[in-house]
Amino acid sequence: MGQGHGHASAATAGGRHRRPLFIAFGLTAGYMVVELIAGLVFGSLALLSDAAHMGTDVLGLGMALAAITLASRPATSQRTYGTYRLEVLAALANGLLLFGVAGYVLYEAVQRLSDPPEVPGLPLLVVAVLGLVVNLISFRLLTAGSKESINLRGAYLEVLADMLGSVGVIVAAIVIYTTGWPYADPIVGAAIGLFILPRTWKLTAQALRILMQVAPPGMDVEEIRRRLIELPDVLDVHDLHVWTLTSGIENATGHVVVADGADYHDVLDRVLALLADDYGITHTTIQCEPAHHEEHDTPV
Repeated sequence: MGQGHGHASAATAGGRHRRPLFIAFGLTAGYMVVELIAGLVFGSLALLSDAAHMGTDVLGLGMALAAITLASRPATSQRTYGTYRLEVLAALANGLLLFGVAGYVLYEAVQRLSDPPEVPGLPLLVVAVLGLVVNLISFRLLTAGSKESINLRGAYLEVLADMLGSVGVIVAAIVIYTTGWPYADPIVGAAIGLFILPRTWKLTAQALRILMQVAPPGMDVEEIRRRLIELPDVLDVHDLHVWTLTSGIENATGHVVVADGADYHDVLDRVLALLADDYGITHTTIQCEPAHHEEHDTPV
């Protein structure tokens, strides 16, 4: 029998964007302190509530940063895949955190609709504009990484929620300052909460999909199996599994039954090339078997 392995790069997609995430974390933490102090000085419940929201974002960004840092550790004899999955776990934790924040915002919005508090419009506007600038910088820093890493995607959504929150607070502050209408704040808050929920659901579902080792979205494993069987000298393919280890690292394992007299190396090269070129699967473990090999049933 012949065995072959395709080796993927050890660097995760998130690891390439660690520096932008670190800068975004620092900016968000700094702004949270400013907002907290401003809320205490001006007696603004809106600013204090948003500071608490920013606190959860700092926690979420910190978890994402820690996960990337830990995921860069080399594999060991016990953790043979290293700690790559920490990035996915951080994304799941971020998703759950965002659900909590969205629920809290909606709850507060309902409470304020029945009894809207007095919110000073001008101080609220100044701090909200400052927050928008910070969030725009962080948003720009994380945009590229969010397209490659589910962990960065979670951090990106945190910043996006903050940015939209800043825009909403600016609108509410202008309305309150010019008209004195107190319902602007809870209405904007409810809109932000509703905007966050569907995006959070998508992030959480993606993280759970990876943890359950489901095939990547849009990838039909049975179709891959049929295409492999169509290759010259391949008689059958069984025990084929495809899953995502972490963002940017797709794995595949399988048994390929090779025709008698065929060159195992040529068959293996064709199998690996098809998986890499057509499906982007570069971390593979393929076992080649002769046609007369008897396969013993083992638990999957």
